[in-house]
Amino acid sequence: MDGQMHRLRARAPHFFISLLTSLVFLFLDFLDASLCVLYRFLDAFFEGKPSPCYCDENRAGERSSASGGDGESEVSETLYGRRNIFREMGMLRLVERWDLSSSARKVVVNHRCRWSDCGCESCVSWACNSALKLHVVVQEPPQANVQGKKAPENVIFLHGFLSSSSIWTETVFPNLSESARTKYKFFAVDLLGFGRSPKPRDCAYTLKDHLGMIEKSVIIPYQLNSFHLVAHSMGCVIALALAAKYTKSIKSITLIAPPYFPTLKSNASLTALEKLAEKRVWPPLSFGSAVMSWYEHLGRCVCFLVCRNHRTWERILKLVTQRSDLHFGLIDLTRHTHHSAWHTMHNVICGGAKFMDDYLEGLRKSRARIVINHGDHDQVVPLECSNNIKMKIPHVEIDIIPNVDHTRVILGREQAFTRKLEHVWAKGG
Repeated sequence: MDGQMHRLRARAPHFFISLLTSLVFLFLDFLDASLCVLYRFLDAFFEGKPSPCYCDENRAGERSSASGGDGESEVSETLYGRRNIFREMGMLRLVERWDLSSSARKVVVNHRCRWSDCGCESCVSWACNSALKLHVVVQEPPQANVQGKKAPENVIFLHGFLSSSSIWTETVFPNLSESARTKYKFFAVDLLGFGRSPKPRDCAYTLKDHLGMIEKSVIIPYQLNSFHLVAHSMGCVIALALAAKYTKSIKSITLIAPPYFPTLKSNASLTALEKLAEKRVWPPLSFGSAVMSWYEHLGRCVCFLVCRNHRTWERILKLVTQRSDLHFGLIDLTRHTHHSAWHTMHNVICGGAKFMDDYLEGLRKSRARIVINHGDHDQVVPLECSNNIKMKIPHVEIDIIPNVDHTRVILGREQAFTRKLEHVWAKGG
């Protein structure tokens, strides 16, 4: 009897957490479905018609056919495969029958900017560029050191989710050795939808979209016949897709905390979503990731409150911290739209998961040196992801950094990290 009571007491905390989690996310299901109704009215009022969302599972067929059958251009199953008990009960069916156009304001709609997005100069400056190319920070060797010498090798840097090229220009670039500055030409890219790069509203931000913009903005105009790749987190998925497409051009690949969960292709996207954004109420980082990844309209509310009003928040932070300049990481968190972040999260991080095996298989026979850096305290992308890649490509080198997390694998150890990169480039294929 005492043993049974002991087991019941031991299970009680787990039962309580499970019950609390179920209740919290049940409420969030209801709240997201309610916000879907609200945004339909607001979008119709401000823009003339409701903006499409992924609350209707019937849109899956429309999206798939719109992709033209090209596997890499298809949207992720996670966009319309996320369950919501209230939506499934038909909470939105009545609203879908209403004609909202009759009550809509007659306004001129800016198809590149939602009413709920920030319209400040720094956020929409890209809209004036008809060419729509990525923002790229280029650092070339001093001209005096290039003349009469071997042409410099190229290095492309790709950042992670909710980040920008600043993670490289503020950490790696200042710590490059004089030798590296003369031997390499560096390209730090703001990926499509982030930083100072374009954030078009009519884009699904698929892997194909991201690759096309990198080609259009870096590889083609600078005529890169060979290059090294350095990528962090989400950028690793894009880097592997790029490397698989340009296998003969890749000299080395450095991946920092790459997300990779081997599974059946049919389940890969949902598996990645469940692994990276598991529905948990604790710790806070996991809860925030779950809310922003599973709930389209809740995520839009967060972006409306934070990103649209980033100038106000930046002024408040400067007053509180008594600093004239904020850390680049805080600035980068708001330099996106909900549309760009939402679709990139699902179509690259989750949707790209179903192509990862193909990319890795294509690189398995490559002569390019592949090195992975991963912090052993990473709570965003588990260490198992790097070990999974090692099992797929035996010649991959893994450097496990002790006592650092997802960002501290770079931040706080800039010099050591940069020296490691230079060593990889020097020994690359």
